[in-house]
Amino acid sequence: MLLRLIRLSLREKLRLLVITDKRLKPSIVKSVEDALRGGATSIQLRLKDSSTREMIEVGREIRRLTRDYGALYFVDDRVDVALATDADGVQLGPDDMPISIARKLAPNLIIGSSIYSLEEAVEAEREGADFLGAGSVFPSPTKADARIIGLDGLRRVVERVKIPVVAIGGINASNAEAVLRTGVVGIAVISAVMGAEDVYKATLELRKIVDKVLGCDK
Repeated sequence: MLLRLIRLSLREKLRLLVITDKRLKPSIVKSVEDALRGGATSIQLRLKDSSTREMIEVGREIRRLTRDYGALYFVDDRVDVALATDADGVQLGPDDMPISIARKLAPNLIIGSSIYSLEEAVEAEREGADFLGAGSVFPSPTKADARIIGLDGLRRVVERVKIPVVAIGGINASNAEAVLRTGVVGIAVISAVMGAEDVYKATLELRKIVDKVLGCDK
């Protein structure tokens, strides 16, 4: 019963995951707070080419904000930074620390796995990932070389695995509804929010779409 409740809670918190991008919004902490006000249910700290010290400083601020808003806080790639900032979880890609090792080092972290094919999805589930970040659904302005799986590829992943799937890659207000109707538990966005002039309004618009398709979060 407890495990079922934990899984249900995770699914709810993955409805709208907003990922930071310093190139789009240099003021990361402010943009994160605006996204949380707009209805983001999870925040992922993504700080490419930044020092570990900066990641920890920013991460601690995000940890404080996500607690205030009842959202989850994930760190991209870095298990050490996730632990140092008391994150809820970490997002690992195919070239990052293996899930099995991350689980041994940090047994209490939620582990998300970034996958780019059905085969990678099956393998990540077998290795023990708690959820999948599946994409790129569409061409992404923040990752030009991303492999595209499309809506059909996303649907195949959802149908094959038992763990929650979050869609990522080129998702915005114009296509979010179609993505959500594939059976995913939520969407992850970068440029649709962090590239918007008004982060709060952009997040609010996406949250309305999420709630329309998935039902209002209780």
